[in-house]
Amino acid sequence: MNFIENGTVTSPVGFKGAGICGSVKPSNTTKKDIALISSDVLCNAAAVFTKNLVKSSAIIVTQRNLQNGKAQAVVVNSGNANTCNADGEEKAERMCSLAAQYLGIDKNDVIAASTGVIGQPLPIEPFEKSIPVLAENMSENGGTDVAEAIMTTDTVKKEAAVQVEIDGKTVTIGAVAKGSGMIHINMGTMLSFVTTDAAVSAEMLKAALVEAVEKSYNMVSVDGDTSTNDTLAIMANGLAGNNEIVCRDSNYKIFTQALTELCKTMAKKLAADGEGATKLLVCSVNGAKTDIDAKGAAKSVICSSLVKAAMFGSDANWGRVLCAIGYSGCDIDVSKVDVSFISKAGKVDVCKNGAGIEFDEDIAKTVLSENEITIDILLNDGKGSAEAYGCDLTYDYVKINGDYRT
Repeated sequence: MNFIENGTVTSPVGFKGAGICGSVKPSNTTKKDIALISSDVLCNAAAVFTKNLVKSSAIIVTQRNLQNGKAQAVVVNSGNANTCNADGEEKAERMCSLAAQYLGIDKNDVIAASTGVIGQPLPIEPFEKSIPVLAENMSENGGTDVAEAIMTTDTVKKEAAVQVEIDGKTVTIGAVAKGSGMIHINMGTMLSFVTTDAAVSAEMLKAALVEAVEKSYNMVSVDGDTSTNDTLAIMANGLAGNNEIVCRDSNYKIFTQALTELCKTMAKKLAADGEGATKLLVCSVNGAKTDIDAKGAAKSVICSSLVKAAMFGSDANWGRVLCAIGYSGCDIDVSKVDVSFISKAGKVDVCKNGAGIEFDEDIAKTVLSENEITIDILLNDGKGSAEAYGCDLTYDYVKINGDYRT
């Protein structure tokens, strides 16, 4: 498996994309805010969604459209979540109909997604104006425009692609994602779309997606808020020419491993670009009784506001890490816990067998001053392991969210 340099969601064979400023966002901006992704042929498709009871109307429409496990395009906007609106489903259906009309496909084969402010009516005029233009400008090089068009408070675009060999054929998987705040993922991510030219049945595609998301997107937390719009969708068009993956055989394992590594890469991009963040935090837990215990402990640490604040201040306050492990609800013997902080500046051990040990505060501050920190936890109680991804908590997070709507 290898990552493609400058890979995008349109890197797989047969996929095209485009993104433009359609003025869904305030009229005084020129930022892209409407995008299309399409396949040359009908795809097997699958998706996972937020578990928040309050859901975007785009999710409701997309769930209906994916009941047959088929899709051929994605229409997506930023700037408006289309959530808690009386006419939301009607607007989402209209998005799909417009995309289908100008792409020449069935409206039921379109995935719709929206992100932005909750509770404001979604204007349909920008779609009526922009979708014909997008359809005319679909390109294999349009992936980056898609990545830019789905950004809200994101400061950088998030895209990547990997290649693996299956049945002697080169298979490509591409991904695009957005997300910076309101991220405490309980299914997928704020928004993420994955494309592949692999031949995979809809059933196996869903199975692979669920496996991948549990080790990647579902291990991300920026602020503890689960979005109303979380959508992670994948389309597989089969144009790579491999034999279709229809069971959990060795080819399924190769594909799922590649998909998982791609999703982990995207998850880290999301965490690193958390609203106001200055540091990516990776919590690595090993030696747990089970993988479930490891996941629970890692997620608890990465979600701790006190840990996140300490990391912002480059303060080796390891007691906050132990505290978060202690309230995780997992089966852990705290008297066996070891903790270290690691970055490219080095490693500092701060806790052994659940108790503090002497360490150099200056060295610790140097280690924690880097922009990527690993909180390394060894539970010494089994073979379970997991990683979780988050970011530091800064003054700017409050500034950004204090007037997000206005």
